[in-house]
Amino acid sequence: MPQRVLCSSSLTRPRAAWGAAHFGYRAVLITVLLVLSACAVSGSHPKAAAAGAVEEVRSTELGFAKAMADRDFEAFASYLSPEAVFFNGSKIQHGATEVSAAWGPLFHDPTAPFSWAPDHVEVLASGDLALSTGPVIVNDKVVGRFNSIWRRDGPHTWHVVFDKGEAVCTD
Repeated sequence: MPQRVLCSSSLTRPRAAWGAAHFGYRAVLITVLLVLSACAVSGSHPKAAAAGAVEEVRSTELGFAKAMADRDFEAFASYLSPEAVFFNGSKIQHGATEVSAAWGPLFHDPTAPFSWAPDHVEVLASGDLALSTGPVIVNDKVVGRFNSIWRRDGPHTWHVVFDKGEAVCTD
């Protein structure tokens, strides 16, 4: 009987040691695979990609504002998502057709009634949705603040999906 316990004991220990080593090997392998898959999903330079998207959105917002300044209604409309929702006080325009109809009259005069430029842009980690915000200016005076949500619809292609401005406090 003591021999049997000894044999059983001696067989159990190597098997247990092998199991622990095998488990450790699998844990390391799983960790390595998870790290590699995370790199593949996020790209090799996620901060560089995010910075690139921020600059794309900033540039797109500036182009949108330039279309207004240049009085180029077709260019302005090209920045609108077909699903765009623009808030104007208590009125809300849904879709590019309604937004264009509401903004069209603002292009009739030879001078733009206001201007804007982003002073802050944030892009989601996915790189597909962004917020741009900044001052709205009339006669060199800040009168409001715009907030635009942009969606990436293709490589280097962003369209505004939500836009809402607010008056600034005069106090």
